[in-house]
Amino acid sequence: MTTSFFGAGSSFERNRRPPPPGPAAARAPSLSEVDFERSPFLVIWETTQACDLACVHCRAEARPERDRRELSTVEAKALMRRVRSFGRPLFVLTGGDPAKRPDLVELVAYGAELGLRMGLTPSGTPLVTPELIAELRSVGLSRLAVSLDGPTPAQHDGFRGVDGSYDWTLGMLKAAREVGLSTQVNTTVSRRTISDFEAMAKLVDGLGISLWSIFFLVPTGRARMEDLPSADEVERIFERMYELSAEVPFDIKSTAAPQYRRLIVQKQVEERREGSRSAAPSPMTAGVGFSLSDGVGRARGVNDGNGFLFVSHRGDLYPSGFLPLAAGNVRDQDIVNLYRDHEMFRTLRDPHRLKGKCGSCEFRSICGGSRARAWALTGDPLESDPLCTHVPARYRKRVERGEAEGVQAYFANRIPGWGHRAGSPPRKSAQLPVLPSAVLSRWDRSRRDGTDES
Repeated sequence: MTTSFFGAGSSFERNRRPPPPGPAAARAPSLSEVDFERSPFLVIWETTQACDLACVHCRAEARPERDRRELSTVEAKALMRRVRSFGRPLFVLTGGDPAKRPDLVELVAYGAELGLRMGLTPSGTPLVTPELIAELRSVGLSRLAVSLDGPTPAQHDGFRGVDGSYDWTLGMLKAAREVGLSTQVNTTVSRRTISDFEAMAKLVDGLGISLWSIFFLVPTGRARMEDLPSADEVERIFERMYELSAEVPFDIKSTAAPQYRRLIVQKQVEERREGSRSAAPSPMTAGVGFSLSDGVGRARGVNDGNGFLFVSHRGDLYPSGFLPLAAGNVRDQDIVNLYRDHEMFRTLRDPHRLKGKCGSCEFRSICGGSRARAWALTGDPLESDPLCTHVPARYRKRVERGEAEGVQAYFANRIPGWGHRAGSPPRKSAQLPVLPSAVLSRWDRSRRDGTDES
């Protein structure tokens, strides 16, 4: 399925608190330690597709019962040993619901003993008890991440398809705090949830988390194109995220929306010109220290297949869970060789292969657009991501010369039904500065040679 795309030629209180000191902070990886050509920053393993929830947007289209073809305990341990040969990537157990596996504690303990930084994203169900959380903490779990998609029980439970999930989710966070386990909240932004963003921000502010990861919907699994917000709506959420990042006592990042990094840099350049910022622009916000404090860390420039890989419950290797194009299977192929050498991964790590306005964009090395959303909407993972308002000057000039289609026509010609649902055309982000090419070139070099110039 990948050859047609990847053949030849074709990342409480209102006063900011410093992150807590301690040995975990010293272990936090810096970008200079992660060469994405050689190693991913993040490896996610879909332990199972079994789950007792019925989420309206579920990527995995999960079901109550486990699949007999899931990786066994022995196979999972072999996988973790090979992942460890990359270095110390963040290894996250997800699902479905990993709590449906009886070997969950054993697997977390084994990964921690190997030296992997272990994360877990269970579902909000009664399976994750305070006792289980305490045991997971004791065997080496670094961070617990939970999904919270509505500011009230009715909204969250309606999204997750099961009454009680809201209370169980908040209970997990409370239990984790009580045993000193770092936590993260994942929130989906879709047409259904976008109006609740401010209420969600107020709720999350009081939960004592390290990171708020805001996921911008990709129409795969049960999610549909009509569930997507518009590019303008996404840009307004980005702007609010940036404002919040200077106020709240936790880090904030986007998931499946690397274009947030573009807005961050544009805002920082603007601040430098106004004299309110002295530091060089960086696609990280002020709260990144909260993510570093527990040893889990952050890396810049992560995208589908670029610093990120996903292993399905049956062992298939994907660039991400939302880009289910298999490079091979870990049961009979080496995950290290596949990540480093497979043409699909190599192509996804090359921003010069991007098409449309993403391919012309001055931010392509620090952003690159969501490859998963491009694939879900156009069938081509190298196409432009339509949920971005930025129109690069280079692309505008190509349009003026008749060498390229206008943005709305471009997407309407590649996404069935897009012209009808897209609404107003993407606006040029004229109020934000264009990043100097010298700065972008420096970042491009740093990505290639593994240096950190922030």
